[in-house]
Amino acid sequence: MKLTKRLHSCVQLEKDGRTLVIDPGAFSEPDAGLGADALLVTHEHPDHFEEGRLRAALDADPAVRLWTLRSVAEKLAPAYPGRVHTVGHGDAFTAAGFEVQVHGELHAVIHPDIPRVTNVGYLVEGSLFHPGDALTVPGVPVETLMVPVHAPWNKVSEVIDYLREVKPRRALDIHDAYLSDIARPVYDHALGALGGTDHGRLTAGDSAEL
Repeated sequence: MKLTKRLHSCVQLEKDGRTLVIDPGAFSEPDAGLGADALLVTHEHPDHFEEGRLRAALDADPAVRLWTLRSVAEKLAPAYPGRVHTVGHGDAFTAAGFEVQVHGELHAVIHPDIPRVTNVGYLVEGSLFHPGDALTVPGVPVETLMVPVHAPWNKVSEVIDYLREVKPRRALDIHDAYLSDIARPVYDHALGALGGTDHGRLTAGDSAEL
C-alpha cells in the first residue's frame, strides 16, 4: 500500500490501482479528492470536511463513493443517492477494495464550553490508523499511526502518551498545518525521543510504501 501525504490531515492511499483519500478538507489541496475511487471523512470541522472538494470528486466520477459520519452524510446524501454511506464506531466495510474498520465516537475536548462533535477514526487494511481529531486507541495492533501532531485540542505530552499507548510500528504526522517550520524540530525531537516508536513526517506530496 502506498501512502501519499497531502496538506494537513489529508492522506491518499493506493493499492492495486485503486485510490482512497481521507479528509480532503479546506486546509488540503483544492484537488485533494479528485481521482479518488473512495473518500472517507472523520468529522464535520472544515479542516477535515470541505463540501466543495467532496462534491467535485463525486461529480467527476459517478463510481466514487463516500463513507462518513451522519453529520457529514446528511449534507451530501440527497444529491448523491446510494453513493454516501453513514458509518459509526464498530462498523466495518470495503471501500474501493480497501478493508476499513471504524473506531471512535467523539472529537477530543477543545474546551469544556465547546460542544463535542462526533469523530470517527479509520483503520485501513488492518494496518494504518487515521484517528481524525481524537486520540482514539483502536485496541488492535497498528502498523502505521497517522498522529495528530499539533491542534487546538492537544499538547505534546498527550501526543507522546498516545504513541506509547497505541504502540505503532511507525508514526507519521498529520494535523500539522498549524505548526510552523521553526517549531517542527522541537516536536520531532520530543516525539522521536519519548514516543517509543519510529516517528517521522512527510512533506505534502511525498510518498512512502507501507
